[in-house]
Amino acid sequence: MNRVFILLPIGIIAVSTASIFIKLCDAPVLIIATYRMMLASLMLTPFACYQKTWRGWERNDLGWFFLSGLFLSLHFAFWIASLKYTSVASSVVLVTTHPVFVGIGAWLFLNERLGPSLIFGIALSVLGSGLISYGDMSPSKEVLMGDGLALLGAIAASGYLLVGRKMRKDRNLISYIFPVYSTAGLILILFALIFKNPFFGYSSSTYFYLLLLALVPQVIGHTTFNWALKYLPASAVAITILGEPIGSTLLAYFILGEGLTIWKVIGGISIFAGILVALRKRALNYK
Repeated sequence: MNRVFILLPIGIIAVSTASIFIKLCDAPVLIIATYRMMLASLMLTPFACYQKTWRGWERNDLGWFFLSGLFLSLHFAFWIASLKYTSVASSVVLVTTHPVFVGIGAWLFLNERLGPSLIFGIALSVLGSGLISYGDMSPSKEVLMGDGLALLGAIAASGYLLVGRKMRKDRNLISYIFPVYSTAGLILILFALIFKNPFFGYSSSTYFYLLLLALVPQVIGHTTFNWALKYLPASAVAITILGEPIGSTLLAYFILGEGLTIWKVIGGISIFAGILVALRKRALNYK
């Protein structure tokens, strides 16, 4: 269990960079998402070939891989689109409301009980998320559209985490994430073709940030959370990801010059406290 508490903070820091890299990319939403997933899949290909991951796949697994990949592709399509309309703080806060949906889904579909510490931790973290976004909202149609897209991204992320919890119980990490990341990438390619987004012709800096997007928040960040799904309930992993708004808000302040208010500081403290409450003792009940 000690590895969980060492690696999860690394995963949080890694995913916190995603919104910054996306903001710096001069490319359409679907192209950013597509490059993120396809480059991540290519990075994992040598490991998948070495382990011959396909040998352990069963026909029933293919449907779950597709479902998880579909949820992941929709999550990125909705969330990355939201960053085009609203601030990093508002987008990341809303997209990380998924612990609520994951908690309900885990109780309904995975028979995972929501203990008092987990419920209180979710409440503290959601309160912190609300404080971060307080005063960052705007009544403009564009911002409201961005907020709505981020919320849809949260719902899709919940499905992705719930399927991951189910699949990771009985299989190793690479044999799960490689087909899921690849499926998500192929679905996003299809979306990009439907909307006639060009795959090439962008600046060298955009390609550089796309590469970083695939390596840091995806291969390192998301893979860390998928690894943790074998040892922690889906709802516990989901609430851990709520650390992302803290990192993203700080990075947006230093790199993009987005405002850092007292509400965001208090909200970050509340989120951090919620994560500690949710994982204290709760995580120790799992292998």
